[in-house]
Amino acid sequence: MAKAKTTFVCQQCGASSPAYLGRCPSCGSWNSMVETIEERRPGGMGARPRAIGRSQPQSLNALGAAQTERIGVPIQELDRVLGGGLVPGSLVLIGGDPGIGKSTLVLQATAALAHTAGPVLYVSAEESAQQVKLRADRLGLTGDDLWVLSETNLAEVLDAADEQRPGLLIVDSIQTVYVEEITSAAGSVGQVRECTARVMQWAKPRNVPVLLIGHVTKEGTIAGPRVLEHMVDAVLYLEGDRYGQYRILRAVKNRFGSTDEVGVFEMADVGLREVRNPSEAFLEERSGTAAGSTVAVTMEGTRPILVEVQALTTSTSFGLPRRSGNGLDNSRLQLLVAVLQKRVGLPLGGQDIYANVVGGLRIAEPAADLAVALAVASSYRDRQVDPRTVAVGEIGLSGELRSVNQLERRLNEASRLGFTRVVVPPTRGRRGHATETGLELVRVATVAEAIQVAVG
Repeated sequence: MAKAKTTFVCQQCGASSPAYLGRCPSCGSWNSMVETIEERRPGGMGARPRAIGRSQPQSLNALGAAQTERIGVPIQELDRVLGGGLVPGSLVLIGGDPGIGKSTLVLQATAALAHTAGPVLYVSAEESAQQVKLRADRLGLTGDDLWVLSETNLAEVLDAADEQRPGLLIVDSIQTVYVEEITSAAGSVGQVRECTARVMQWAKPRNVPVLLIGHVTKEGTIAGPRVLEHMVDAVLYLEGDRYGQYRILRAVKNRFGSTDEVGVFEMADVGLREVRNPSEAFLEERSGTAAGSTVAVTMEGTRPILVEVQALTTSTSFGLPRRSGNGLDNSRLQLLVAVLQKRVGLPLGGQDIYANVVGGLRIAEPAADLAVALAVASSYRDRQVDPRTVAVGEIGLSGELRSVNQLERRLNEASRLGFTRVVVPPTRGRRGHATETGLELVRVATVAEAIQVAVG
């Protein structure tokens, strides 16, 4: 059988070249040439394949709603992020930093699915089958329907999958398998894209869900082209400090569910354990007696989570003060500091400011603005905020407080955890009242009023 020919195609303009070029001769882009298998039509260059079973356009109202039964995952936090289970024939890409726990989480999920979804084929392209067995013994996992294959040739992997007929296929990792038709090394852009395309072509007609494990680059994205994330049905990221206690599973793309849900796990000796109540876990070690500490209520999908926000201000030793945020957007932190200087009058121009979200959770929504501002003011004035108070609100450039969505859910979660007072923006002209949950609502119009109420 003749070897397939390959060509190098620019990912920016589509120009092709028989050899690799560092710079595209057409558009001038650097490092954009990717090795791709050359497609040839049967019957010559100008021949067109005969149309067999040509599909016809149909009216939208004439189409029936197809009900697809999902495969439930016994791990509830993973099932929540997936949107209610695995869809047959879907490709799910799981990425994360090295050592964060991707393989551990997937092995735990596959061992549990092997008892409910039938045989599972775990392709370990990085480790030997014996190494996978050692990890399973350490995690206390067993299963006669969990089959392990140590292979890097994708053709051999798909042949074994056809013989095994699994109900679920795992590829760990997609950067270590290869196809023989492409001469570049495994993990290159061309290899990763072609391997993913062939796995997708194999899985879709057979209605077999596939979990792909992928490495990430220094920028925190999946290694390989961005088109890889467009080819799969769902992209999940496992985040957190590899030396920390908690891991956050977040969906950045999901064709069959929401991308707002997160799953919280705790790294233990027996693997990753589910954290059913993240708010209690994140606030477990909070003392509440130190200045510069407040509690924010953030929404991750439909789940309210209470987290501790810490801030530290200190006189700078250099001409340019430093602003650093861990778990927060640095540009958002600089904006809040500028509002505190201009609208509140806090002299923070000569202060180094450090902010941190305890627990490894990253907050992106602006509802935590008020909690961050109160933490900075508390640290600067060296006065603690009442430990039974939470803060919810978005801060505008003029120092005004703006309302946030799903406030009732946030208040119910704060009341359930024993907090008694919450500082919120004004709504419909009301300045304050007690809610049905027993919380004292302190409604303030500006960040200056909020600091006066909470810090003094």
